[in-house]
Amino acid sequence: MKTILLIRHAKSSWDNFSINDAERSLNERGKKNATQMAKRLLKKKIAINAFLTSPATRALTTAQLFAREYGYSPENIIVIPELYMAGHAAFIAAISSAPEEAGTIAVFSHNSGITEFANSLTEVRIDNMPTCSIFAFTADINNWQDFNHSAASFAFFDYPKAPPGKSD
Repeated sequence: MKTILLIRHAKSSWDNFSINDAERSLNERGKKNATQMAKRLLKKKIAINAFLTSPATRALTTAQLFAREYGYSPENIIVIPELYMAGHAAFIAAISSAPEEAGTIAVFSHNSGITEFANSLTEVRIDNMPTCSIFAFTADINNWQDFNHSAASFAFFDYPKAPPGKSD
């Protein structure tokens, strides 16, 4: 059994409209939410063994903030260019290439692709994954390369504005 945490990047800054979309940074609320959500996972005793992220600044910074809370070296974060504005196939490829020794991975990416991918996995539907939300599910596999041919089971959905103890 493997666990996947799909995490939409935290709230980004729109202060500078002249920069490239991929270079937008997190705003202060985004930084706070990323730390808060990582702490919620730790409180649930969810270990993350590998961090996979889009190279976009807002996704990479979100992954780095989660990694810091986990005591995970930022140098070990796996940057996957295809996770920037990813479609279904890019998520499948990224998850299928996760390190075999990892039992739980966190995948950081963007809307609308991350919401669409989450909705394709289980019977649970999310209208829109808010910034820094987490859609968690399990796959009945022993090897990540088998992910595309596995059944997924919903675990929980959480987001920064969810009332404490109210995440599914």
